[in-house]
Amino acid sequence: MSVGRLLNGKGHAVITAHEDQTLHEASRLLAEYRIGAVIIGGEGGTVAGILSERDIVRAMAQHGAAALEHPVSQHMTRKVITCTAAMELNEVMEIMTAGKFRHVPVLKDGRLDGMISIGDVVKYRLAQLENESRSLRDYIAAS
Repeated sequence: MSVGRLLNGKGHAVITAHEDQTLHEASRLLAEYRIGAVIIGGEGGTVAGILSERDIVRAMAQHGAAALEHPVSQHMTRKVITCTAAMELNEVMEIMTAGKFRHVPVLKDGRLDGMISIGDVVKYRLAQLENESRSLRDYIAAS
């Protein structure tokens, strides 16, 4: 299955934040929307960075509670690994596993078009395994 097909079913909406927002404001977005990462929007719909729960934990470990007043730009990941709608989910899953991250922004013509999470990939993979299992059971029952 392609990333684009998954996005068409899931939707293209992505929660974003700005580089000048505080970690506290960004953490509120994560809590409110029950998500693990927020995209930091750049000019013209580009991706300037990504801020995950892990980034916030690292900032707190280094700077204590004062980190919550730091701008997102100070702690976000700037070198963001992205994918396109044409990529296969298995390829994105391999990228996530190798990089040890759980969120991949989807770009279209250099602009943010959606987000794929490890949860999306696992949900797809479980459905795929269930279909294979059902097919095998049906085949055995028909024999």
